[in-house]
Amino acid sequence: MVDSESFSAPEIFDSLPYYDDDLTKFPFLKEKVEKELAREPKPPSTLHPRVPPAYQLFTKNPLLHAELERIESHKPFPPLDTTRYQLPPPTSVPGTDEEWKASLDNARAQLEHQRLRQTNLTLLQTYGANSWRVHNYLVEASAKQVEKALEDLKKLTEDVNRDRKNFQTKTGAQLTVLETRWTELISSVLQIEMANVAMDVEIDRLNQREAELADML
Repeated sequence: MVDSESFSAPEIFDSLPYYDDDLTKFPFLKEKVEKELAREPKPPSTLHPRVPPAYQLFTKNPLLHAELERIESHKPFPPLDTTRYQLPPPTSVPGTDEEWKASLDNARAQLEHQRLRQTNLTLLQTYGANSWRVHNYLVEASAKQVEKALEDLKKLTEDVNRDRKNFQTKTGAQLTVLETRWTELISSVLQIEMANVAMDVEIDRLNQREAELADML
């Protein structure tokens, strides 16, 4: 069984911003509104329950997540480690076996690195141009889709605002007609009440006159 209290009551807004122009007609109302807004409490620091939580980027990639946090905190990019691109000799003379072994391992790593760079350059010269053309084509297609979605969203927003304006203008005109009719009816009621009061006074006067004539007879 569903509890009826679990459903929140719908919020009703009685404002017609495209029609109501009381603030323009009566400047003192604007001052009252500003004073009333100044008295209102500050907006809550927490989001509305219906607002979805922020989307977390790169949750499965710690390196990209750490880089995103570095950019958000405005920290400078760490300097590149250039020591691995150098060939330092042993620090001592003539050098120990461990130092010479470390230098030799570093030289081999540098040689392998240069070999991989040459291989990558060869692959880039062979397939890079076509790969970039395909990549640019996909990026342009994605950009066109995003631009189309943006234009559709703008058009939808304009349509919603146009419908709201038309609806409020039409509703406002109906309210004006009803308000005028209500004023006329109230005026008619007041006139009828005043006529009834005058008639009651006249009836009382006639009754009194009738009583006086009856006493004279």
